Amino acid sequence: MSSAQQPSSEARGSSWGPFEAVRGLRPGGVIPQVTPIRRLLSDVPTSADPYAEAQAALEPLRPRIAPDARIAVTAGSRGIHDLVPVVKAAVDWLKSVGAAPFVIPAMGSHGGATADGQKEMLAGLGITPGSVGCPIEATMETVVVGTLSDGTGIHHDAIAAKADGVLLVNRVKPHTDFRGPIESGIAKILAIGLGNHVGAASLHAGGIPSLGGNIEAAARMVVAQGKVLGGLAILENAREKTAAVELLEPDGIAGVAEQALLQRAGGLLGRLPFDELDVLVIDELGKDKSGAGMDTNVIGRCWVHGIPEFESPSIATISVHSLTPASHGNASGLGLADVIPARLLEQVDFRVSYVNALTSGAGGARRSRLPMVMEDDEATVLAAATMCGRRDWSELRLARIKDTLSPNELMVTPALLTEVSDRFDLEITGPARDLTAAGRLGPWSDA
Repeated sequence: MSSAQQPSSEARGSSWGPFEAVRGLRPGGVIPQVTPIRRLLSDVPTSADPYAEAQAALEPLRPRIAPDARIAVTAGSRGIHDLVPVVKAAVDWLKSVGAAPFVIPAMGSHGGATADGQKEMLAGLGITPGSVGCPIEATMETVVVGTLSDGTGIHHDAIAAKADGVLLVNRVKPHTDFRGPIESGIAKILAIGLGNHVGAASLHAGGIPSLGGNIEAAARMVVAQGKVLGGLAILENAREKTAAVELLEPDGIAGVAEQALLQRAGGLLGRLPFDELDVLVIDELGKDKSGAGMDTNVIGRCWVHGIPEFESPSIATISVHSLTPASHGNASGLGLADVIPARLLEQVDFRVSYVNALTSGAGGARRSRLPMVMEDDEATVLAAATMCGRRDWSELRLARIKDTLSPNELMVTPALLTEVSDRFDLEITGPARDLTAAGRLGPWSDA
């Protein structure tokens, strides 16, 4: 919703009276000051050069690349730290063996389910003809390459279908909606991402219980067409940096090899250092942070079936305060929050958000619901604390993070500091300070 569509807080006038009541209520006292802390991570595998590692991983494909072959290289997933260098490595390597590579979006319904919208999203991720050294071609058109046992058509990007080969690039990680042998990775980018809007919608239509199996079956069906060269699988560590880049052969996609990568990725995933919180304050959500806006593996919420589905962490209330510019108004996952400030609502493009939600099925419906809306950041935090169930706010277990890609840099209240002193993996990085100032969240540093 643009500022032109949404009246300012001054124009709303008396309709915002309840927020002053929240400020006056303060049932638990006052919000304690917060202290910045950092989680210390040791023995974290890290790629020294993702570009070089990606190029080396591609060498087994050399005998399979015909001169001047048009090879489609996928790009699309958000929040991948080294997406640009890995995609560029693939493009440069393909050129070096005589191919004619080009990049195609593999984004399902994102970008408002338009080709131009998906190109715009790729540009927001740093993927442009100039940055990767090749053309970017996009379409929403698909071809049907087969059907599942229940009659669901398997759609495949029309440009990819006409190419001489397809090289998939994606991060392998636990999915934000379900658990299974194959979750988020190479099979998903092939089945969902390259299915474009209609393909993503058809695979999601059966609901989350069938999604994992549908992804596996659809990916194998597309691989059987014979044009998939393989997938560059990116694993990331708990510092959100690349841990490894490996080639997944076509017969390993949606198979044992991809299952093994998923198990490794799950062990590397960054998580909050606390299992129980009263309030989690998140500065930003966005499609560049997670496909779900906020990584459900970090916040412990899924809401696909209306209730939290992950055992930990347990967080009573969550406030989210802004939408990332790279989301282009797509507020997917906003329903995972409990309270937001009005300025976040003004950043939402409801058309783009609802196209994504409608494609995602039941999970999209629940995650697109609006949280409680407060006047500003201060009122938002006060509302979250009021509803968290903690009677005495001097004992409030509140943590603040920038986004769910950054769970190792936090600000915490004194009730959590007592645990920090007992943890070898946590350290204090600055002095205590007020969480909000003049109605807005305070800065992360004193600089």
